[in-house]
Amino acid sequence: MAQIKCHYEVLGVERDATDDELKKSYRKLALKYHPDKNPDNVEEATAQFRVVQQAYEVLTDPQERAWYDKHREAILRGGLGGGDKYDDDSLDVFQYFNSSCYTGFGDDEKGFYSVYEKVFETLAAEDYVFMDDREEDEEFPKFGGPDADYDEVVGPFYAFWSSFCTQKSYVWAEKYDTREALDRRMRRAMEQENKKLRDAAKKERNEEIRALVAYVKKRDKRVQAYKKKLEERHAEIERKTKEKRAEELRERQRRLENYQEAGWSAMSELENDLQQLEARLDQNFSPDDIYDVQVDTMENGTGENGTNGIIDDDDLYYSDLYCVACNKAFKSLKAFSNHEKSRKHKEMVAIIEEEMRLEEEQAKQAESDEADAVDTGQEKQEESDVGERTGEIVKDNIGLLCSSEGDEEEEQKQKLSKKQKKKRRQKVLVEPAEDTLTEKMAETSISCDLPSKR
Repeated sequence: MAQIKCHYEVLGVERDATDDELKKSYRKLALKYHPDKNPDNVEEATAQFRVVQQAYEVLTDPQERAWYDKHREAILRGGLGGGDKYDDDSLDVFQYFNSSCYTGFGDDEKGFYSVYEKVFETLAAEDYVFMDDREEDEEFPKFGGPDADYDEVVGPFYAFWSSFCTQKSYVWAEKYDTREALDRRMRRAMEQENKKLRDAAKKERNEEIRALVAYVKKRDKRVQAYKKKLEERHAEIERKTKEKRAEELRERQRRLENYQEAGWSAMSELENDLQQLEARLDQNFSPDDIYDVQVDTMENGTGENGTNGIIDDDDLYYSDLYCVACNKAFKSLKAFSNHEKSRKHKEMVAIIEEEMRLEEEQAKQAESDEADAVDTGQEKQEESDVGERTGEIVKDNIGLLCSSEGDEEEEQKQKLSKKQKKKRRQKVLVEPAEDTLTEKMAETSISCDLPSKR
């Protein structure tokens, strides 16, 4: 069987030749192979003339030319409409899935890089003839040698071939000749079936080549070296990250320690100030003075808790921090000091002072009125009687207090603890006692003058 030639090759033109170029080439070849021009070799000239004439007829018809361009490879391989009559001369890649196809990883002809460089060059050449715009398409990446740079050669090569898609049409895998269809429905069914066969053949070829790429990449020493480099780089980054994190933790711990030291230093300063204050109070006041003032306050009226001169343990503790003006007791010196500075406390003190002033004026006015009203002897007798009764009451109270002063003083000193005695030394505790004593004395004086009004 004679070998089938491509129509473009018969006419000697490119696949994108125009109608004028086809006509010009046909006339030239027709004159050359016309039987009348070859009387010595009529049969051979006639056969060649028919081939030229057939090629010209197909390529000058737009529909015939389009169909021929689509099925050109199938026609040349003799597989058009047969499905199993064509001879696929594509490279068999399965023979390269074996380490016996190369010897070592050197730069010699039998080495790993030389063998597979030729394999991929062959695959690229097979696909290159099926590209429409050969000059505009980028070249296939080179496989490179053992010393090729990964970023410039090795990386781009595997990136391209790992997602390889063949440009072959695989029209020779078609089973039906659509020109033999009886109607449009049948032709459409034939086209759909042929498309399935083409896609299946193309998919199979793509998977074969991608599998070969994965096989080669796994054994490529350049890829292994690059992976090791990446691992070392990753380990270095991780090490630096851990060091930075540890340094941040140490810095945070250092700041925390400095903050704690500053806090303890501030507390120490406060303790020193408190000790100095207590020392000054100890120098200015003695425990006996504070105790005497407190006892005198109890003797001149009822106790802080409302009982007549009876002092319990709670009174001994809270009387040091008791505000007479506001009738409040406090559990800490700081709270008592803040209370004395408050607006409400100052207002209460001012009210009490005003009341005492008014009472003193009323008492003086009452004395003046009584002096003017004394006209009769009966009134003088009543005043004398009242004076005598008042004197007796005062004498009795003074005698009672004097007789029990020693015992009560000893008993009160025994009840006070060291902590309570220390609290009584403070200056702020003396002022409420003095105010209380003054107030009680004023009340006693007023109470003694009240009977004269009668």
